[in-house]
Amino acid sequence: MDKNWLKENTFHYSEFGDLSLLVEKKQKKKLKISLCLPTLNEEKTIAKEIIIMKSELMTRFPLVDELVVIDSGSTDNTVEIAKSFGADVHDADEILPDLEKFKGKGENLWKALYITTGDIIVYIDADIKNIHHRFAFGLIGPLLRYEKIKYVKAFYDRPISIGKNRIRPTGGGRVTELVIRPLFSLFFPELTQFLQPLSGEYAGYREIFERIPFPIGYGIETSMILDIYEKWGLEVMAQVDLDRRIHRNQDTKALGRMAFAILKTFMNRQKRLGLIEIKSQLFDEIIQYNLVENQYQPDILKIAGLERPPIIEIPEYCEKFNPNVS
Repeated sequence: MDKNWLKENTFHYSEFGDLSLLVEKKQKKKLKISLCLPTLNEEKTIAKEIIIMKSELMTRFPLVDELVVIDSGSTDNTVEIAKSFGADVHDADEILPDLEKFKGKGENLWKALYITTGDIIVYIDADIKNIHHRFAFGLIGPLLRYEKIKYVKAFYDRPISIGKNRIRPTGGGRVTELVIRPLFSLFFPELTQFLQPLSGEYAGYREIFERIPFPIGYGIETSMILDIYEKWGLEVMAQVDLDRRIHRNQDTKALGRMAFAILKTFMNRQKRLGLIEIKSQLFDEIIQYNLVENQYQPDILKIAGLERPPIIEIPEYCEKFNPNVS
């Protein structure tokens, strides 16, 4: 395991706080930066995220060139609010409409590659209660400052919201510690150096994102690290400490569904790489139980583990961007 990576490729967002310098580097390299917010019923937080990012990183400092919201079919006022505050809002189902339609965060992120025009893409979850523009510039900084770095992952303290104006200071990242870190320890010890591999905030060059597949659901963060590592190695990746991220809490059953999707993604990757041999069928349904009128009843959810191929393989994408596929 490369023990130098943790020291050399781990940063604090404050190292990139000179936004004028970042703008200068972006302009010198003639790069365009796109910020994507994937949404599903985020009416309580989306306005503040858009306001802060636009005011600090588009108006005050022209670091971000476009802010795009990709929505999964929100039933609240997310779309209306996002449009009213000037975001470029798209319904995921209406992007590349000739393709079969799926729902999921990974689907939104994949389709954002077709909608956005930036050389660098920044993905930030839309449910952050303590949003600050460091969530964007902290990820952008290493990409502009260091030539070898092509993908940057966030990590942070993760206090859990437990009620109105109340938070618990520890307890976040449960699926990471119970699922991902043990798996990485077994198969890829070097990847345990990612302190929060499941964080929802990351940024990278288009040339990276367009060449890897995107699971449509919860497996996207895991697959992204594994695929980038397989293709380009650990040295092109970095991580940045963003201090604190306050988000809504999920119950244990929801975390179980997330863990199921992540495990399936991980095992499929291992099988594809020839690292493990799976001699039995992997099923698509997670079976949980509810107590209803003193009877335990199964609560079954199908999680098929569908993936979008590298978007560079989609003719419409190639026609729009004419990327160098050699």
